[in-house]
Amino acid sequence: MKKIIFICLISTMFFACKSASSTASSSEATTLSNKLDRKTQVALKGNWVLTNVTYPGSDYIKVNSFDLADSKCFIGSTWSFISNNNKGTMALTSPSCTSFSSPIVWSINDQGLFVLKVLDAGIKAKKVRDGYLLKVAGVTESSFQLIDNINVGGQVKDVTYQFQRAN
Repeated sequence: MKKIIFICLISTMFFACKSASSTASSSEATTLSNKLDRKTQVALKGNWVLTNVTYPGSDYIKVNSFDLADSKCFIGSTWSFISNNNKGTMALTSPSCTSFSSPIVWSINDQGLFVLKVLDAGIKAKKVRDGYLLKVAGVTESSFQLIDNINVGGQVKDVTYQFQRAN
């Protein structure tokens, strides 16, 4: 099953809404590599702040990121990645948005795809069927990007999440 995208028109503003599910039983799922890119995973180890979210048409299109909140609510969010067990946490802290905190399970495969599962308290990752696939780009010691795709009017647009190292 691929991500499902809904486009809604509300008084001249477009909303691009995404639903979870990158774990699938389609033929596409069989091409997803299970081999991990440990070098990149180790490079992301530590604490990060999501400093910016960019995409074409951001004045008119509203993106619901990770089925949690408006993409702009993720600006200032804190993320912790533990590379040896692929666990971590993420927390939305924007004062103009509803706060949210959750454990996560993540990995980066050898195709450069960041695999993310947002967990509910007390639920093991193997019980969570929905997740997200994003491209990893621009990895340095102090920054990296995660890139998602949305479909707007039949055109695929990139949503770029910019991270900066917090420590």
